Amino acid sequence: MPSLSDKLKSLGVQVGPKDLQPPGSTEKYPIEKVVTGSYKDTTFGETFIVETRYPLDHRQGSVSLNLETPLNTIASWAGDNRLRDCRPQDITFLDTETSGLAGGTGTYAFLIGVGRFSENGFHLTQYFMRDPLEEPAQLAALAVFFETCNGLVTFNGKTFDVPLINTRYITNGEESPLKSTAHLDLLPLARKLWRNRLPSRSLSYLEAHVLRTIRTQDDIPGWLIPSLYFNYLRNGDARPLKSVFYHNAMDILSMVALLNFVTKLIEDPINAKFEHDIDMIATAKIYEDVGKIDEAASLYARSLDCELPDHNRCEAIKQWSFLEKRRRNHIKALELWQHATSYAEIYAFVELAKYFEHNIGDYNQALYWTNSALQIIRTESYAPVDRWRWEPELEYRLARLMRKID
Repeated sequence: MPSLSDKLKSLGVQVGPKDLQPPGSTEKYPIEKVVTGSYKDTTFGETFIVETRYPLDHRQGSVSLNLETPLNTIASWAGDNRLRDCRPQDITFLDTETSGLAGGTGTYAFLIGVGRFSENGFHLTQYFMRDPLEEPAQLAALAVFFETCNGLVTFNGKTFDVPLINTRYITNGEESPLKSTAHLDLLPLARKLWRNRLPSRSLSYLEAHVLRTIRTQDDIPGWLIPSLYFNYLRNGDARPLKSVFYHNAMDILSMVALLNFVTKLIEDPINAKFEHDIDMIATAKIYEDVGKIDEAASLYARSLDCELPDHNRCEAIKQWSFLEKRRRNHIKALELWQHATSYAEIYAFVELAKYFEHNIGDYNQALYWTNSALQIIRTESYAPVDRWRWEPELEYRLARLMRKID
């Protein structure tokens, strides 16, 4: 596999001082010769756009683009019920490539990619700023595109892309078309679903481990993109930017496929085929978040019928037990807490002691569970930090129970 240095050289990027050309000697190579595009006229002049169509059965790894499942549960989880009413063709997928990774008023979105479904496929449009002076035209063309947009999907867009675009409109004295659009950011959802299974929830990692797709050598690391654009502004050589257009397109296609994957998983989890049993627990938590308690309990129960690692099994038992406690299903909660005690889960001993003390008034049973917990945390193998956490509470409970028994 070629090194990053070799890849940069193949793109025409200077690496090191060797054979460095004198200032002004680089041949101009405009963007029109690098990617197939056209010019769009606006009230502020023209802007360069690249349009690409993908069929609905186009696959991003193992997942197709065809978005058929409604966003009902996801809309509730995201806290924006307007997403429920969005048809696929109402949703815009957005990703930006910028002149800096930190944002701020001095950062430009020199390439803005937006994608939308049509009757016969997925239409991707990329608005490119050949020069910072073309930004008003770029933003004007983008505003026209968003006139028929009712929903927005991004990946980390609430933190980065949308605030940046809003800032660029404000800087140019215009109102942003994104200020009131219903917005689903896939990054928080990915973190909720895969925090306990995947070491990273970056889009590139999800591509490889959820969508099962691998980018070609045309791709470029995201951190390198700002410097490629500044090099282009200095020397007029747009050839290295071909990889930036590819990177942007792949980000958007992966967002579409990821949303398709997640909606099928979340909207019908009872019939879903989970590739990893751990994902059932995360999906159950999402159902808890939106108040679908019966569905959540069913998923927790289903997960416990699977071959889970002990720490994941304990997590499912704990989540399910507190769900049953909240809806006052004491019989099931007690059963789950007693199950958890076999894994030396101290919270379960505490909950059992609470129940027998406060709900039943059986102080001897409460004393039994309290003493059992103290015996466990005082063993040499028990982690000191956990002992310091639990011991004061348990000793206080023990003293109170002894007073009540006396």
